[in-house]
Amino acid sequence: MSRALRILVAVAALLGGVVSLSAAENAQLARGTAITDPDLLRWLDQSDALTIARLLWPERNADVPLTTDLLFSSLLQLKAIPPAIDAEFDRYISRYKATYPGETIGVGEGFEVQLFDLANLKSRDTRFVLAGIVNRMDRAYVSDEACGEIRLIYRLARFESRPDGGKTATRLPMTLNLVMKARDARQTNGNPISCAEIARRWLDNGDWQDLIGSRFSPHDAMLDRIETNIQVSVAPKSALHDFRSDYLLKVFKYDAATKQFEESTLENQIDRDRILADDALRRDFKAWLLAPENLREFDRGTVLIPEKFLAMAAVVPTPAGLDASVLQPEFGMMQGEGKAEGRDDPVFSDDDVVGALKQAAARGIDLQNVRSVAGFQRRLNDVTCAGCHQTRGIGGFHFPGVDWLADQPSNSTIVPASPHFFGDQVRRRDILAAFAAGKRPDFSRGFASRPQTRGSRELAGTEYQDGWGAHCSLQTAGSGTADKSFTSWSCAKGLTCQAAAASRRIGMCFIKTR
Repeated sequence: MSRALRILVAVAALLGGVVSLSAAENAQLARGTAITDPDLLRWLDQSDALTIARLLWPERNADVPLTTDLLFSSLLQLKAIPPAIDAEFDRYISRYKATYPGETIGVGEGFEVQLFDLANLKSRDTRFVLAGIVNRMDRAYVSDEACGEIRLIYRLARFESRPDGGKTATRLPMTLNLVMKARDARQTNGNPISCAEIARRWLDNGDWQDLIGSRFSPHDAMLDRIETNIQVSVAPKSALHDFRSDYLLKVFKYDAATKQFEESTLENQIDRDRILADDALRRDFKAWLLAPENLREFDRGTVLIPEKFLAMAAVVPTPAGLDASVLQPEFGMMQGEGKAEGRDDPVFSDDDVVGALKQAAARGIDLQNVRSVAGFQRRLNDVTCAGCHQTRGIGGFHFPGVDWLADQPSNSTIVPASPHFFGDQVRRRDILAAFAAGKRPDFSRGFASRPQTRGSRELAGTEYQDGWGAHCSLQTAGSGTADKSFTSWSCAKGLTCQAAAASRRIGMCFIKTR
């Protein structure tokens, strides 16, 4: 086993606790669940220990990391990624020109809508730098044997020479997420490490040296997939539309037989347009999702929608607002949403949802989140990749990482992750604690807008739960009561839930003015 993979397993699986304890304020929430410390990330990146090239090509002998012009040409595992992204850009440009024929779109300031320059993926001046390592054992419900995931998140950066011989570094709006299995249960040389042991070492920073040895599998045994997120375009406010920034999400699943990352569907990314256009697919999707056993997992946030209903890519517009709109991925699937476009042929009527909720209750299924039509609508949106990225993110990202390349990073890059990310850490740590204690974790999650606190008071009074800027429930018009799905979405003492922009159901906690 290579030295680089030993470092990956040891650091990614075990050092999260001690690193996060040294971080300040928000990073404290991620203690035991993520590595966000910029100094450690700099060292791991610059020592070539956890670069993409080292992890995918461990036998490579080089003192410098691969720039993107060599990364995608030298690593055959990645050869499917650039052409797939190129094709998505071509489709995006064609759609944009058809929608806004009066606007110019292209790379550079001379265009009204500015595109991400794909030449950055073929440049000798750019490379991916390590931006963070995140424990996602809370996703073990997808694969028990893998104990969940460890995610290594990389940010694209450009390096340019200065007149004095030094280099300037500029981060570019693209992340590449290398998703690893938390363990490989197929190990044959000795017993594989248990999920409980991995969790304990994340939480306690225990003695991890015993992981380094001959028990490890081949270097690609823990590879699962690559996820890319690119800010595909930026469009300033115009007579045709408000300010808008679009992000392209793609997933590439690792095929152990071909040793390549192949283009794949996005988990739970409902292919809205295809479902709305196909009556048979529409009926199948409604019947599948409203079945009591699937509705239960949908409510818990652990549903895994079959691939036949899913999309191969997602374009995520931001900002999307707090209420349902055409910018959100589920829009048009619920009753009443299509009226603004002159149609109303939803997949789910209000009666469909109410009937399914009653059927679930009759079978003794206790739904925690989806307790109304509005709750079903919100879950249908935030269970998708696109809907989640639109919720409490930093632009279209949830983990941009601290900019350790800059001497004096701006405020936007001092915070490593979004409010959604930090708000979810209490739940993730609770799941790690259950694993560590040898118990079966509760993998459920709340809505993306409002974290599931598991009884903890750690988030009380913060923007993540009920403090200034937190998302809250507006009273249902005319009834004086909150919607059943959002009864706990209240504000801390001294604050009140107030409408933000044109929102009708979801507001934000602000100081009472009267």
